[in-house]
Amino acid sequence: MFDFKREFEFIRHRRLYYIISALIIVITIGGGLIQGFNFGIDFTGGTMMQIDMGKEVPVSEIKKIINDNDITADIVHAGEGNREIILRTTQSLDSSMRNALLEDLGAQYGITQDNVLAAEQFGPSVGDLLKKNAVRAVLIAVMFMLIYIAVRFEWKFGIAAVIALIHDLLVLIGFYGLFQIPINNPFIASVLVILGYSINDTIVVFDRIRENLKIMKKSRLDELIDKSMNQTLVRSTVTSLTTILAIFILFILGGDTIKQFTLPLIVGILSGTYSSIFIASPVWYQINKFLDKPKYKGK
Repeated sequence: MFDFKREFEFIRHRRLYYIISALIIVITIGGGLIQGFNFGIDFTGGTMMQIDMGKEVPVSEIKKIINDNDITADIVHAGEGNREIILRTTQSLDSSMRNALLEDLGAQYGITQDNVLAAEQFGPSVGDLLKKNAVRAVLIAVMFMLIYIAVRFEWKFGIAAVIALIHDLLVLIGFYGLFQIPINNPFIASVLVILGYSINDTIVVFDRIRENLKIMKKSRLDELIDKSMNQTLVRSTVTSLTTILAIFILFILGGDTIKQFTLPLIVGILSGTYSSIFIASPVWYQINKFLDKPKYKGK
């Protein structure tokens, strides 16, 4: 295991970390609000068509035909040998629009109505329900995490952990908005995975702080936290890097759907590692400093 000879003073520079996080969140979410968040069919409603092309056709060729029909769609390959394509549009395509699109595809590739394996319409009400369920799932997950940490440690640890999770959630939302990544079902999965990963990393640091509180009773709180964070720094960074490496391989080798899931995961893990080190413990220190000033005399 690597050993850092120098110990970093995390608490001393906590305000710098807060500023960096605030700038990232403001810039990314601001960019998303200016451009408009790219909600996909799962949230807005729209049309899905699955078509057997008879052979693998480059997505770029399909997109050209779709654009000529004034339709914007996400396109992915499916089926054995990538013979099928799945079109997802946030527009609700009526029968005349679908027929016109099929005629153009038929003229180019010789397909007919019989090649359409599935065609579904999703109303806005389905998207609204999914949004509500997504928010509900995140809130329930955060609530149970808060209860778990409050029981295992104390409520101040729980508050600090939830603030770090909110940080990660805002960074991920901002990333989706700034880079116009479609917000679909993979977004919900990414959020829940990242929240779980981040809270696990934070608990490792908090557990070391709790242990050191028993054996470093004469130390200032800022010194104790810095010591604890330096002791877990290598573990946190190495674990995150190995996880990112595995996900990055999936990102390189996977298709468009896999990339829509893995790229936000990489960003979320980086954010979760950052918040576990630079946000959660400093926030816990601030809470203790505010509530127990006579006891803790840290900087």
